[in-house]
Amino acid sequence: MQDVRKRRGNSSHSTPDVSEDKGPQRKGQCFHFDLWLCLTVQNWILDFGRPIVMIILPLDWFPLNKPSAGDYFHMAYNVITPFLMLKLIERSPRAISRTAVYLCIITFVMGASIHLVGDSINHRLILSGYQLHLSVRENPIIKDLKPDSLIDSFELLYYYDEHLGHIMWYIPFFIILFIYFSGCFCSTHEERRITVPGWLLLGPSALYYWYLVTEGQITELFLLTFFAMVAMVMFQLHKGLSPDSNGLFLLYSFSVTLLLVALWVAYLWNDKVLRHKYPGLLYVPEPWSYYTLHIRKNH
Repeated sequence: MQDVRKRRGNSSHSTPDVSEDKGPQRKGQCFHFDLWLCLTVQNWILDFGRPIVMIILPLDWFPLNKPSAGDYFHMAYNVITPFLMLKLIERSPRAISRTAVYLCIITFVMGASIHLVGDSINHRLILSGYQLHLSVRENPIIKDLKPDSLIDSFELLYYYDEHLGHIMWYIPFFIILFIYFSGCFCSTHEERRITVPGWLLLGPSALYYWYLVTEGQITELFLLTFFAMVAMVMFQLHKGLSPDSNGLFLLYSFSVTLLLVALWVAYLWNDKVLRHKYPGLLYVPEPWSYYTLHIRKNH
């Protein structure tokens, strides 16, 4: 009995404290190159590449009344992205509420699925002459539809695609990134450097976020997330903690994204057509609206 008690006592003393292992003051984690690489590559191919594939491939391969190649890309994105984000959360050095993560992932998948349907139809309208730089009622192929209730239906489709779908897609996306970022702090200095592969991924990652912010029209959400990250860094610095390599990668990616968005707005600042399409305090035109206005028209 004494031997059993000794073994139990030894095992209880040798068991690591889970809360300490998951706390923010642990040694900085290594750079998750595999996950960041997978996220960047699939974002570029399955998200940015899907409308390009939809336009480039011959129409005979994918008739207008059937899903296009871009739709299949979108379906793959809706499965792969939440899986990769769950894997990213699993590597967080701090304990995270599973309920919050599950709700974010469920909302993300639902919003991206709503966007899949609306975006599929809207991009097929482009092949029929729809101009993205104009509003729904100003488009030549829409404004002459009879009865007028059909125009209301297309406006509803636009709302699901560009508003509700984006809200339910991007808000949980950035919440998950911020939740993960909040755990990327350590009190040591060994892991506070971005590795060479991380620097190589920084440019493509930031450029994709620029596309996400401008095409998704989520400038306010991006700015809120970025400033929340900066505030988190300042708060943790007062506690003697600093971002590890993964936290720095996210912070630097968002910083470069902010610079790219500012340059994009400055470049199109005097464009009267896009100014009319995007009124309001924050003027951030969509790249595909720029494409239908200046590039597609000239070719």
